[in-house]
Amino acid sequence: QVQLVESGGGLVQAGGSLRLSCVASGRISSINRMGWYRQAPGKQRELVAIITRDDSTTYVDSVKGRFTISRDNAKNTVSLQMNSLKPEDTAVYYCNARIRSVVEYDYWGQGTQVTVSS
Repeated sequence: QVQLVESGGGLVQAGGSLRLSCVASGRISSINRMGWYRQAPGKQRELVAIITRDDSTTYVDSVKGRFTISRDNAKNTVSLQMNSLKPEDTAVYYCNARIRSVVEYDYWGQGTQVTVSS
């Protein structure tokens, strides 16, 4: 069984910073890409950032220059450093990872709430 567990969400004022972390555990052979998605109330889930095993990154335009994704392959973790937060960043943030256990599959964390007050 593979699990993704997120931490680091919370309430912050506009302009502040938060760091999200996610650790994958269980029967893991390899981890391909890892990433963060978010879903605001009444909106569809959207990609925030992804990082491949060789550290190639992709960001949604709205977070470029403010958010940084990183991973530690030895610890099976992915992090999202979020700076200069805006109220429109308020959402539930989900960790995602494409993991090969018996077969390759996309796994999701349970989500962590990020609320940015104006």
